[in-house]
Parts: sequence; structure tokens; C-alpha cells
Amino acid sequence: MSKDQALELRSLLRTDGTLELSLAEVTVPEPGPDEILVRVEATPINPSDLGLLLGPADLSTLKAEGSADRPVVTAAVPPAGMKALAARVGQSLPVGNEGAGVVVAAGASPEAQALLGRTVAMIGGAMYATHRRLKAAEVLPLPADATPADGASCFVNPLTALAMVETLRREGHKALVHTAAASNLGQMLVRICKADGVPLVNVVRSAEQETLLRDQGAEWVVNSSDPDFQEKLTDAVAATGATLAFDAIGGGRIGSQILSAMEAAANRTAGAYSRYGSSTHKQLYIYGALDTRPTELVRNFGFAWNIGGFLLTPFLAQIGPEAAGRLRQRVAAELKTTFASRYTAEIGLAEALDPKVIAAYSRRATGEKYLINPQKGLG
Repeated sequence: MSKDQALELRSLLRTDGTLELSLAEVTVPEPGPDEILVRVEATPINPSDLGLLLGPADLSTLKAEGSADRPVVTAAVPPAGMKALAARVGQSLPVGNEGAGVVVAAGASPEAQALLGRTVAMIGGAMYATHRRLKAAEVLPLPADATPADGASCFVNPLTALAMVETLRREGHKALVHTAAASNLGQMLVRICKADGVPLVNVVRSAEQETLLRDQGAEWVVNSSDPDFQEKLTDAVAATGATLAFDAIGGGRIGSQILSAMEAAANRTAGAYSRYGSSTHKQLYIYGALDTRPTELVRNFGFAWNIGGFLLTPFLAQIGPEAAGRLRQRVAAELKTTFASRYTAEIGLAEALDPKVIAAYSRRATGEKYLINPQKGLG
């Protein structure tokens, strides 16, 4: 590959129901006056990336073709999945929401030139690539001692965790519940809430995850695999006064169980019986789909409740540039403490298309996070 060529990881859905993953050679773009060119050196595989990368493909049908440095991987997509993704059929789409790297070229504007040689963090798609062009105003310059790996995950997880606490304040709640709480994002949220004095109920799935969070100072941790989980969840909700929840799981009954716990906690101090349930408003936001089954609700939590979806980008647009900028600056200031990320493995672009590696990161296992270094293996 010549110096003026770059690699991009692409996901293509063919008309015959085949998902194809490959590395496309593209021309390294020239930055415009207010733009910069970043050599991408670190970009995480987030759950939000897997939807575009793999979609509803049946991973048991994965097949590897091509060469070691230019692999091509295919998998079959069930008919129901094809219907849901009809709008993207035939499009070769670049993947990767966020990343970090070094600015290797810059346009003529003072803002762009000031970033030349700096390590910056980025968001905006197409990050699973050796190079990425963006406007200078769109990146976050990192502290001088920060590496690309330090800043690779400083948008999606940190800003989502901060957005949860910001939502709590704006909607007038006093405490919150979070599921899949042992994730990188969940551990960040533990640190944020501890620093900000926000009571947090953490829902995990194993004793090991419970120990992990307690060792980090989490006060309320409940294990959904315990036989008395519902009782312990209700006790934690009653102790904290939590009326807001963010659910990364999505499928199954976990959201319903949280609302039920909030209702039961409210009824412990209810002055009088109401056939409509408590008057305490309960808010559940679903922001992930670790469980792809349907969301089930058992209606035993009265009528004062609401369920909605939550996405980071619309939230940041809603609160405006000043408030969003304040959150970004906190991330930069606490990059190696509050918002530090840990990775299971660092892989190259070609390795990301190895069926065995795909099987590992597609599990979306809590506490397992993969980092792509697009420069790895290029020589």
C-alpha cells in the first residue's frame, strides 16, 4: 500500500442476504482550510458499533476468504434481518464511532495548524481506518501526556455516563439505577456518582462483578443472579430513593423489575392505598440492547411511570453546545482517572476480521472491550 493510500473497514449488505466485511483501499484525503488529517491509532469496539458492523447476521455462518492482510468475511443474514435493514442494502459502509490519533496534516486556518502533531480524540463514524479527516473544531485535543489509547473511548462511554447524571439533575431525580454496571461505562458511572454525591444502584450479573464494583467504592450493588434479587433491589432503591434508571440490557424483564422495585419502595412509605399505584413518578431509559429479546413488562408498578429510549447524540444536541462543552472538558480533565478505559486486547484491522476474534468481541461480555489499532501490522 502506497503512502497516499489508506485502509477502511467496510460493512456491506448484499441483495442476496450476505453480510460482507472487508478492508477497502481509499485515497488519503487532503484536509481543507479548516480541516485536519488524523492518523488513527486507537478506536474501540463499542456495542453501538456492532449494530453497523455485524447487524443481525448469523455469526455461526461466518466464512473467511481473501488474504491475511486483506481478509474478506461473509455471513448470512436471516430474512427478518434483511427487512429491517432494507435501507442499507448495497451500500459499503465505513464503521467505527470514535477513536483517537495524531494529527499528521492540517489546513491553512490557525485552528487547524494549532493541532498539527497533537494527539486528539474524535467522534463521527468511519474510525476503523488508518486515517480520518475532520474539521478542526470537531476534535478534542488531549493532554500532552495522553496516548491515543487513553483517548480512544473518551466520547461514547464517558459522555453517556455524564449524560445520565445530567439527566438526573435536569429531571429532578435524587438517585439512579444502572444495569450491566460492571462495564467500562458502568465503572465510570460509579466514579462520577461517588465524586458528585449521587446515590447509585448498580445491577450486575455475577459475584465477581459485584466484588469488582465494591472494591471501587460502590455502595449499592445487587446481583441479578441471586434468588433474592428482587428483594435486594427494592431495598437498595428504597435506601437511595432512586426513581431514574438507565438500562443497557433492553430485552427480557430487567426494566420491569426495576420499575416494580421503585413502586414497592414508594409504597413502603405511602400514606394511603391507591388502586392506581403510588404517585411517585418512575423513569426508565433503555440505551442498549445487550439482550436482543423483546422487552417484557409485568404491569405491577402503577401508572406513574414512563419508558423511553436514550441516545447520546440527540441528548447533547438538546442540552446545547455550552452544556455539552462543559461535559467534554470534564472528560479531558479526568481522562486518566474517572474516565480511564481498560481493554481486553489490542488488535489490528485485519485481526478484527478474523472469525475467532469476531466471535469474541461480538459476545458483548461485560468487562471485555477490544481496541483496534489501525496501524498495527502495517509495517
